[in-house]
Amino acid sequence: MVLMRQEIGDVLRDFRQQKGRTLRQVAGEASVALGYLSEVERGQKEASSEILAAVADALDTPLSVIMGEVSERLAVVEGLALPMGNRVPDTVPAELVSGYSPQLVS
Repeated sequence: MVLMRQEIGDVLRDFRQQKGRTLRQVAGEASVALGYLSEVERGQKEASSEILAAVADALDTPLSVIMGEVSERLAVVEGLALPMGNRVPDTVPAELVSGYSPQLVS
């Protein structure tokens, strides 16, 4: 079973390391206890939305980008072939095209 907190922690750590920031720097800028942020990164604690927003701000990364990465990693763990954001449906549901001429929707 995949744990959301583990994936969030892994993503936060990866973004922090990619930016060359220490745990101490990010925790200080986000006004989060160093030990608590460490536990979040290790997947031992669940971070509130306020903590996630503060850490994202400290990393100069939109929270949507962080959560998008979490979502893509969860999709891989769950065995989806492609992350959901990259999927384009190849058919249009019938209820959306009913009433249109078949020549227009084929």
